[in-house]
Amino acid sequence: MQSKVVIFLLATSGCILVWGDALDGSDPLSVNRQSLRDASVYFIQPEDGQVFETGEPIIVQFGLRGMGVAPAGVATPGTGHHHLLINQKTLPDLLRPIPAGKNIIHFGGGQTETQLTLAPGNHKLQLVLGNQYHLPHIPPVISEHVTIVVH
Repeated sequence: MQSKVVIFLLATSGCILVWGDALDGSDPLSVNRQSLRDASVYFIQPEDGQVFETGEPIIVQFGLRGMGVAPAGVATPGTGHHHLLINQKTLPDLLRPIPAGKNIIHFGGGQTETQLTLAPGNHKLQLVLGNQYHLPHIPPVISEHVTIVVH
């Protein structure tokens, strides 16, 4: 007998309720976690070392190779959505949903671009691709760091 599973997820637009069946009796959170071979996520912009003036909008564009982009809640194999980490010293736990917060921004709508305004200083940016439940793929699809400077 299949069991019903209710999972509450926090997305940038609010809470999303996902109700579904674990069709094969497995953990429903493991669905769509497999990344595709040679998948990579990267920054189109800004460039590493790029300098911005205080108050200047920082356009951040995300790139993805070898996989597709789909909104949170959409269980399409080979897809995920972006999570932007700002000034994180370590990656979040890659076995759990990526947390949302001031310095970890979810793009659960499938967005591939955002605009930031950051305080003066050096800022480290990194991207992590997550599945429909904000879980990192296996193996994880993580960008290189990009460091920008705001004067």
